[in-house]
Amino acid sequence: MMHCRWLAAALVLLAACSSSAQSARQPAPTDVVATVGSVSITLADVDQKALQQPASSFGSVKLAQALYDARRGALDDLIATMLLDQEANAQKVDRATLVEKEITAKVPNVSEADVASWYQVNQSRVQGATLDQVRGPIRTYLIQERMQSVRQQYVDSLKAKTQVKVMLDPPRQTIAAGDRPARGPAKAPIEMVEFSDFQCPFCLRANPTVQQVMSTYGDRVRLVYRHFPLPNHANARPAAEASACAGEQGKFWQYHDRLFANQGRLDAADLKAHAAALGLDTSKFNSCVDAHKSKAVVDADIRDGEDAGVTGTPAFFINGRVLSGAQPFDAFKRIIDEELELNKRR
Repeated sequence: MMHCRWLAAALVLLAACSSSAQSARQPAPTDVVATVGSVSITLADVDQKALQQPASSFGSVKLAQALYDARRGALDDLIATMLLDQEANAQKVDRATLVEKEITAKVPNVSEADVASWYQVNQSRVQGATLDQVRGPIRTYLIQERMQSVRQQYVDSLKAKTQVKVMLDPPRQTIAAGDRPARGPAKAPIEMVEFSDFQCPFCLRANPTVQQVMSTYGDRVRLVYRHFPLPNHANARPAAEASACAGEQGKFWQYHDRLFANQGRLDAADLKAHAAALGLDTSKFNSCVDAHKSKAVVDADIRDGEDAGVTGTPAFFINGRVLSGAQPFDAFKRIIDEELELNKRR
């Protein structure tokens, strides 16, 4: 995954709209941070690779998170390499032969239609560049993306045959859920706090993934929504305040879903029309909106988000572990599965 970062930057593949986490103790170089079967990987092994990564690869996250991201990426690569070498030895071939057979040969071809389709769907990511200007980088990106997907599937299949344990502690933020809107049981083992913006296109893109997380994990996940309207989205703050007004009548989530389903209709008249369509007491709702009764709630969410290092939306904190941007379901799954496994050990 680490070698794909330069390409993502070249294509401006930012999956978030944009405007102190630390582990309980500092690990020592000799600490074992993962095991693959009976083989141990120490923090020194990881840092030999992780600390060579450029700081720019990690955007504007806090230093503790950037260090963890670098170490975790390096650790995942070390684990994958170890598993591939073990399998190559078992098959009596070298690693390059195994990779060619099980990964490279199985990567789907990237057609001109694939390139054009990606461009049509992601024009906002290329900042106005024409298809001809970015055709090459898009093709390279899609090839790398498919290669990584096939590689990960194969590595996962090897993990199923060899016990792999990761003990590298991630940084965590303490973010109070308070009385904010929530879905899922209060005592769920996973608490996922989302900072979002109703006008942000990446928040809209992430919404189906969040729903997939909730449907997949059911009562094991509690979702807490917090507001983070960005200053460059003129309708975001009014929409946030209006949703809180809907919450006063017990219909925050219905209003939330309706706003994301109608992201192009967020002006003042639209916000009141949505409330009427949902059967809210419009007199009470309109009074709440016009008086900016929910301003303090939104302001508090923004302050807490900024304190936690949020600079763009969407931003998620899964049991305090940050996940930024409109990430794919697998990114959520990896963290949630790790947290559920950690919960079993406690």
